Amino acid sequence: MALSRSRRMRGGLAVTAALSLALAGCGGDGGSGEGGEAATAPGPDAITEPIEIEFWHSMKEKNELAIKAMADDFKKVNDKITVKPVFKGDYDQMVVAYKQAVQQEATPPLVQIYDIGSRFMYDSQQVVPMYKFMEQDKFDQNANIEPNIASYYTIKNKLWSMPFNSSAPLLYMNADAVKKAGLDPDKPPATLDEIGEWAKKLTVEEGGTVTQYGFNAALYGWFVEQLTAQDNAEYCDNGNGRNGLATKVNSGTGAGPKFAQWLGDLVKEGYATNTGRPTDQAQNAFKTGTIALHLESTSALGGYTEAAKGKFELKTAPFPKPSATSSGGTIIGGASMWINAVGHTDAEKRAAWEFVKFSNTPEQQAKWHAATGYVPVNPQAKSNDDPNFQVAVTQLRAQQPSAATSGCLLGVMPEARKAAEVGLEQAVPAGAGQEPKTSAGQAMQNAAATLQTPIQKYNANVDPAEG
Repeated sequence: MALSRSRRMRGGLAVTAALSLALAGCGGDGGSGEGGEAATAPGPDAITEPIEIEFWHSMKEKNELAIKAMADDFKKVNDKITVKPVFKGDYDQMVVAYKQAVQQEATPPLVQIYDIGSRFMYDSQQVVPMYKFMEQDKFDQNANIEPNIASYYTIKNKLWSMPFNSSAPLLYMNADAVKKAGLDPDKPPATLDEIGEWAKKLTVEEGGTVTQYGFNAALYGWFVEQLTAQDNAEYCDNGNGRNGLATKVNSGTGAGPKFAQWLGDLVKEGYATNTGRPTDQAQNAFKTGTIALHLESTSALGGYTEAAKGKFELKTAPFPKPSATSSGGTIIGGASMWINAVGHTDAEKRAAWEFVKFSNTPEQQAKWHAATGYVPVNPQAKSNDDPNFQVAVTQLRAQQPSAATSGCLLGVMPEARKAAEVGLEQAVPAGAGQEPKTSAGQAMQNAAATLQTPIQKYNANVDPAEG
């Protein structure tokens, strides 16, 4: 699978600085007034002659080929509009490129921005809210967008961007190892404690050397966000940043410290391995067949399926809950499309919308899903028949959208994710028999505390009264 998921963010501090600079550049008072709530959505008559627009994206390799194929398909049905896909680097590099474009008044008509960049895009006042085009065209959001995907990009009860590439978290299992241990992969563990009990039974030691670990997962902040939502708790205050600017994160309490303590104990006792923050290292460990249980996104399913062929049976299960009493759900990952308003003609805005609308059709979503492995945004699109993928679809549709499962809207969310990873690093020992650098509770509280100044600075740029 491609490396352009939201987790491919490692320069959180730099990205946050870039976001703040961009906000300062476009003005905390709403910029030119052409974007945001003041923006208008032009109708079909805005396009009177052939037009070419750029679509900035972060998709690599086969995913980039899928975008080009989509643009080619679009040209066949709408010969007045040419969409030129332009790769601008990974998600973080995209945000930097977009910031520079805002300052230079040279943004593209259409841009793909990762999920945790949504608050910035909303605050930047550069875009035409997607709901305005939907109202203009009487586009049926409920019929064409999965509710639990739309909820992430919904601000003040209105959809601001079009979900494009969406992923979901899963529990992955080496089913052969599970069966060999006398466990049933069709009755998978549903909580952290249950995974811990399985991990003990699944750890194999031969001649004083562990040949199979019961569990492994990257020290990845996204998992803290997921477990918080599974606990039906909000990752940041003010309704997860949806009732107003968030002023703090809650990763220092609840599911954050619980996960850090749980994982730290498993590693210390020798039932899990610590491969660090890089997700490719955790993925590679699972692919070798020496890890029995593993947490990852659906975006890794294609690669895992290939790696498991001839080596072990791969099975998936719903992402675990912190405890048996947890009543929440998971949060989607990935990115969405934003239509820029400031500095763009009505024809460019309309052309961008026509492509966005086309990308959402059941046919295109089915093609996109088949080529990339991302979850189809449109519920009418045919999805992969692979039972391992269908687990994610069932999980997504089984939950009701809530403030918790919609995710945290925070201007410094990239830095928040990085901070959670620093906390996990402090709380999870390097290996069996070793001690953590800091207790789980203190590590996660310290990490959350480091965000207070960046949050205040960001909020002051958006609304001086919040600073």
